[in-house]
Amino acid sequence: MTPPDDGAEERPRSARSVDDERRVRGFLERWDPIYFAFVMATGIVAIASRLLAFHRIAWGLFGLNVVAYLVVGGLTLAKIGRSPAATLEDLAEYDRGVGSFTAIAGTCVLGSQFVAFEVSTAIATGLLVVGGVLWFVLIYAVFAALTIRDTDEPIDRGIDGTWFLAVVATQSVATLTGLLAPVHSSIQEPLLLAALGLYSIGGTFYLLLITLVFYRLTLFPFDPREASPPYWINTGAVAITTLAGAILLENADGWSFLTDVWGFLAGFTFFFWAAGTWWIPLLVVLGVWRHTIGEMALPHTVAGYDPRYWGMVFPLGMYTASTFRFATATDIGVLDPVPELFIHVALLAWVVVGIGLVRRAFVWASRFAR
Repeated sequence: MTPPDDGAEERPRSARSVDDERRVRGFLERWDPIYFAFVMATGIVAIASRLLAFHRIAWGLFGLNVVAYLVVGGLTLAKIGRSPAATLEDLAEYDRGVGSFTAIAGTCVLGSQFVAFEVSTAIATGLLVVGGVLWFVLIYAVFAALTIRDTDEPIDRGIDGTWFLAVVATQSVATLTGLLAPVHSSIQEPLLLAALGLYSIGGTFYLLLITLVFYRLTLFPFDPREASPPYWINTGAVAITTLAGAILLENADGWSFLTDVWGFLAGFTFFFWAAGTWWIPLLVVLGVWRHTIGEMALPHTVAGYDPRYWGMVFPLGMYTASTFRFATATDIGVLDPVPELFIHVALLAWVVVGIGLVRRAFVWASRFAR
């Protein structure tokens, strides 16, 4: 009897190993940190659910979000480790560069969950440090890279709602800083100063970007494919600015300067809330146009799912939470029905996009297993 050819059996195994390694390398090279948008969306919908007394849903989403952050963060770190050059190149790309700001917002929204759910202010503080460092590094790195790049895109191809992630990232750090300020009483005033400063910077970013985005929307050709989910961040940016302002209003007793500017801060925060409210009907119309006239697939389908749809879920959850906190901080009771309605819209949107994610994940898994 001829003995088995161990070498012949080993070669296919080695070939499979090499093939698997190539697939992993290719997956990591293509990995887009925009999936931190899932963490952002899930985190704020969880917080909004807790505020509106949907406690079981809130805790379930909280647990899921911790796992999601570890997975997305792990894959992002793996990409940086395997492809540092590609990671740096991404920072100079319009889409992926500003998309990297989701890492900041995802980190700080998760930290806000640890405070809102009263789980651990120590972990929340650690996440604030990580988010703050990411903010300082990425904000300056991305804007510097986009400024000095050799070729620039025309405004109709270079800018969309994704750019508002600069606002969202900045205000997410402001929000978590404001939430933690009363916990760290020995440095409460410096923390509130930082929160107010970031709130102001985020507001400045919005006022600068909204001019460019509105100009692009109204004065350049616009087809259904371009009415993409990131335009919902138009609302998300001012909604999280409203949340940051509301938290500062709630902290007025902790710093005399906030008491002095309370009226101005309340009025300016209302300005941002109103701006976010104005955008919602227009974005709904654009969404209907995209999926009817444009015949674009819906996000719960494999063909229609895109991770950027979490950029639509996030503003709905943020609008719910920010309206609740702002109404509470200012005693504007007439706003109370708004979050009671929008929590249902936010949860429905999360489920619809989540179905698309699960379906797409099964497709990815089956392809990878071949």
